[in-house]
Amino acid sequence: MAIRLYKPYTSGTRNRSVSDFSEITSMKPEKIFNILFHRVKGRNNRGLITSRNLGGGHKRLYRKIDFKRNKLGTSARVHSIEYDPNRNARIALLHYLDGEKRYILHPLGLNINDVVISDFDISIKVGNALPLNKIPQGTDVHNVEFRPGRGGQIARAAGTSAQILAKQGFFVTLRLPSGEVRLIEKFCWATIGKVGNIDASNLTYGKAGCKRWRGKTPKVRGVAMNPCDHPHGGGEGKSPIGRARPVTPFGKPALGRKTRKPKKYSNIYIIRSKSIL
Repeated sequence: MAIRLYKPYTSGTRNRSVSDFSEITSMKPEKIFNILFHRVKGRNNRGLITSRNLGGGHKRLYRKIDFKRNKLGTSARVHSIEYDPNRNARIALLHYLDGEKRYILHPLGLNINDVVISDFDISIKVGNALPLNKIPQGTDVHNVEFRPGRGGQIARAAGTSAQILAKQGFFVTLRLPSGEVRLIEKFCWATIGKVGNIDASNLTYGKAGCKRWRGKTPKVRGVAMNPCDHPHGGGEGKSPIGRARPVTPFGKPALGRKTRKPKKYSNIYIIRSKSIL
C-alpha cells in the first residue's frame, strides 16, 4: 500500500492523504457475502445514547468474513483483493477447489493466484491457518482465537500481528499488538503472517467531513461545557478542571485509570499487562 497526497487546492485537501488502493484488484464485492446490518450508532435498545460521538456516516453493506478458517484440507486460490468499508484492513476472496468461496483478512505479502490452506500439518506460509501448537516460536500470526472454535478475535486490524514467544504444557505464550503478554490455549487457531494495509495508521483525514463520512460526530471538550453538562465545565475564561484528576462526564476517573476488573477470571492468563503509550 502507498499513500497518495492531495495538492492544497482547498483547506480540506491541504493536509489530506488517502490510500492509493493499488492492491485492490476488484471493485465489485461478491453478492452472496454482502449482508444488510443495523448500525446501532451508539444507542441501546431504548434508543438512548450509551456511546457518545457516534452517528451518521455513509451507508455500508457488511462483508461476511471467514474468521474461523474451519474448511480443513481443501486448498484455495486467491481470486481478488477487495476494499471493506467496515474495517481498515483489506479482504481477499478465496476460491476453493470444490467451488466454495469465502472472504478472509488479506495478509501482507499474499498475492493473486497464491494458494492457501487450513489444516493441522501444513507448511508455515503466509495465509495458511493452523493451531498455535503447530506454529514455530517467533512466528508472526494474526486472526488468533481466544477460545478454540470461536473464530479469530486477536490481531485483526490493519498492520497488526501477534508473536509466539513460548510453548509450555497446555498453553502458548503470545505477545499481542498492545504489548500485552498472555497465555492462549494451544488448540486455538491462527493465520500465518501480518495483516496487510500497514500504512492505514499514517493516513490524515484533513477535514472534519472525512470523520463524518466514517460515522464519527464532533467531540466537545469538557472544559468548554457548562457545569451542568460536565464535571470539568464552568469557570471564567480558560479555567482548570477544578478537580484532583480528570474525570468522565459521569464522574469516574479518566486518562490513565485502568478499567479492567481486578478480579476478572482471565487475569491469571496475563503475564505482562499492555504497555501504556
